Amino acid sequence: MNGIIAAILSFIIPGLGQAVQGDIKKGIIFFIVAVVIGLIASLIFRHWIVYIIQICYALFAAYDAYQMQ
Repeated sequence: MNGIIAAILSFIIPGLGQAVQGDIKKGIIFFIVAVVIGLIASLIFRHWIVYIIQICYALFAAYDAYQMQ
């Protein structure tokens, strides 16, 4: 699959791009880590910091999905 499409999918839902690229296990791990980061960050930080952390992780997941081509 095209790396750009995988990156977009992984930015929207972290791990989806990795799964579409063929690495289901890595996709599940990325998704679980995104959920855990979101939960922990929402308990510790204010809302705007949580959004920044989630966007940074989504960008990392998108970059990783793009590199998998």
